[in-house]
Amino acid sequence: MRPKVYNATPIVLNTAIAAVWLINGLVCKVLNLVPRHREIVAHILGAGHAATLTILIGILEVSMGIWILTNYKSRLCTILQVIVVATMNIIEFFCVPDMLLFGRVNALVATGFIIIVLANEFLLKAHPARKRTNLE
Repeated sequence: MRPKVYNATPIVLNTAIAAVWLINGLVCKVLNLVPRHREIVAHILGAGHAATLTILIGILEVSMGIWILTNYKSRLCTILQVIVVATMNIIEFFCVPDMLLFGRVNALVATGFIIIVLANEFLLKAHPARKRTNLE
């Protein structure tokens, strides 16, 4: 019988992924320490409500970071992260590429983040095997 080996990588990655959401949401959007985010929202959704919408988006990102840290329904959380990051980056790629930190290359950064999120959840985390029922 082999001793169980503890793998800290998923915990470290989980914390780092959550930090991305928490920092982008709180620091960049809610506290408006990176005004470019509000400008992007204004350009895409209109200037009239950009401040409110940016804060709302920031609060939702902070909520995502907290959800990640709880590990509650982590697979659903992972899928939602992928959908949000992909959608957000596709919109920005076509609507405001000049406003992005890395221009259109930002899409590659987002793709890398998505790969890390997926690998952390579906390759690195140990999930208990699904129990079979008589109905399967």
